Amino acid sequence: MDDYASIMVKALADRLAEAFAEWLHLQVRRNYWGYSKNEDLNATDLISIKYEGIRPAPGYPTQPDHREKITMWEIMPAEKEADIILTDSLAMHPASSVSGLYFAHPQSEYFSLGKIDRDQVEDYANRRGESIEEVERWLSPNLGYDA
Repeated sequence: MDDYASIMVKALADRLAEAFAEWLHLQVRRNYWGYSKNEDLNATDLISIKYEGIRPAPGYPTQPDHREKITMWEIMPAEKEADIILTDSLAMHPASSVSGLYFAHPQSEYFSLGKIDRDQVEDYANRRGESIEEVERWLSPNLGYDA
């Protein structure tokens, strides 16, 4: 019944989940995929993303469509193995969960999608086999026009 403690526990859990994701990315770079075996970066370098490869996640500026989580959940047994479920709005539960993709290519880099025009929405909807209205609903913050 302590609101402050509850907020602090949730904030700590979020930070620990992000730290674990960063640590796992380090393990992938150095050991599992091994494309940066000799990497020796300090905390400032890590914050400045001086490492090779990226790990974008659905819902962030590089990949704003949260529905890509559905594809990820179809491929991996996140619910079964980690007890992480997707809500109707595609938020992950528990909230202190992270998901993402790894790209090892040395020229991969983060970017922001920015605003998109109707022709881009139409093309994306066509490639996904969905209606324009459905794509507009999920990408509404990125639309460069009034839907």
